[in-house]
Amino acid sequence: MDRLPQFRHTGVVKTTESSLVRPGSVESSASGAGVSSVRPTSAPEGQTRSAVVTLLLEEGPITASDIGTRLGLSAAGVRRHLDALIDAGEARITTPAGARQRGRGRPAKHFQLTAAGRNRLGHTYDDLAGAAMRQLRKIGGDAAIETFARQRVNTIVADVEPATGSDAHAVEDAADRIADAFSAAGFSATTRQVGNGVQICQHHCPVSHVASEFPELCEAEQTAFAEILGTHVQRLATIANGNCACTTHVPLSPTRHSNTDSSDKKTSDAQPRVGERPRLRKEPA
Repeated sequence: MDRLPQFRHTGVVKTTESSLVRPGSVESSASGAGVSSVRPTSAPEGQTRSAVVTLLLEEGPITASDIGTRLGLSAAGVRRHLDALIDAGEARITTPAGARQRGRGRPAKHFQLTAAGRNRLGHTYDDLAGAAMRQLRKIGGDAAIETFARQRVNTIVADVEPATGSDAHAVEDAADRIADAFSAAGFSATTRQVGNGVQICQHHCPVSHVASEFPELCEAEQTAFAEILGTHVQRLATIANGNCACTTHVPLSPTRHSNTDSSDKKTSDAQPRVGERPRLRKEPA
């Protein structure tokens, strides 16, 4: 046999997709049934997770098989997303009321979003609050906004005891109590010493979106701080204005030493001047 002509053979062999499918495979069965064997292009992980969350929100409680059918996902893929959501506390297994068992065996598990999962979807509470504040101003004017802002902050600091004196320690202790009260209200507040003063730092503001339009909310906080601390305070920055934290500076007065003799000092301590608030001292443990 002369093999030389074979080296000049330039024919192209075409192989159809169906010829590459092994007998008995899922693609072969689908092709034989007249169903397209082309698989949809897999979406990015984040988009698929969002699609699962949307189904849980709109259709939940829903079974894993229904999720797979709706999104074209495998059972393993659906399970991976559901497990991640359950581990994060954003989804849970539930039994819907009136659910009936299909066939033998245990009933299919249903899944739905938790409150934490719904919170991650975002809300329009800020828009609603802003609309309510604008309507309040329309009805009662600026005075109504100021009254509301003051009542709001009074609720936050209702249990905060005022400073027991004008000395640095008393003012600093009162600043700590203010920070604790605002942290309990969701402001994540702390205090820190800076130079001859102390600063109250609110690292989060739950109402920053509304406060950017209604600065009366911030002004009411500053007024409440000054009244509790018994001294002038200065707002250095606010989250509503784009800063990373709401910072209020509280000056601390240094201890004043009198030039009078010790007998005069004892008399002054024993009998405070008219209009002067007596200082409360901590008893030794």
